[in-house]
Amino acid sequence: MKKVFLAVRKGWRKFKFKRKNRSLAMDILLIILLGCIGLVSIWPLLYIINAAFKPMSEIFLFPPKLFVRNPTLNNFFDLSVLISESNVIFGRYLFNTIFLTVVGTGGTVLVGSMAAFPLAKYRFPGSKVMSSTVVYSLMFNGTVTAIPNYIIMSRLNLINTYWAVILPVVGGTFGLYLMQNFIVQVPDDLIEAAKIDGMSEYGIFFKIIMPLSRPAWITLIILSFQSFWGNTGGTFLYSEKLKPVSYMLSQVINGGIARTGAAAAVSLIMLVVPVVVFVISQSNVLETMATSGLKG
Repeated sequence: MKKVFLAVRKGWRKFKFKRKNRSLAMDILLIILLGCIGLVSIWPLLYIINAAFKPMSEIFLFPPKLFVRNPTLNNFFDLSVLISESNVIFGRYLFNTIFLTVVGTGGTVLVGSMAAFPLAKYRFPGSKVMSSTVVYSLMFNGTVTAIPNYIIMSRLNLINTYWAVILPVVGGTFGLYLMQNFIVQVPDDLIEAAKIDGMSEYGIFFKIIMPLSRPAWITLIILSFQSFWGNTGGTFLYSEKLKPVSYMLSQVINGGIARTGAAAAVSLIMLVVPVVVFVISQSNVLETMATSGLKG
């Protein structure tokens, strides 16, 4: 067993991204370029944050101003009043969102990783066809697969249940594709060494493949989290008690001009959680992108 862990450590070192040698001038030029791109990218974020604290007079000001002049919390107070008037308590909406996000994200990572492992590390009849099918399936967006997904969930009698929202995402191929590309880089010598030591396939998966693929599945967690966090239930959920927070907040946005301030507060609330999750895990995302084109 000790040999296996030493081999895992050695294989992990091969994943380290080596910085190419650049001159000082190129470093300065790159920093300036990235700084300009960063300013452009952060502009919408700053606008959303400031709009949430703007009074109605500043929200409709033309030309619009980026920074708030007279900050106020009235938008959040108005939002709290609208939430309190709902037929379903806010805690129920929050529970639905947490359940969908946690179960859906966990299922996406687990199913995608377990399906990617044999496709990436074993050769069996039809494996190449299956890998090609996974790649081709990425060309179809959610609009194309909406009707087939609804028909399948209806035949399974899962409409108006949490699983009607979770299963189509868990069964998607993006997570499988992402994990497969990363698992391919894991050296085959590690798997062979583990088999010689008597480790089972499940042991190899959970003790070797998953630790070495940590940046990839953390990236998948972030992407799945964002997908489920903003999911309104679509055409799968009809009961008000099953609706997530995003649905309830979307009804606030659709209330007309009078709710523009509350809508600005909604935009900030829906933005905060995904941004915090991304900031915490951004190093793993960057590592995934840096090593996605390397061979093991």
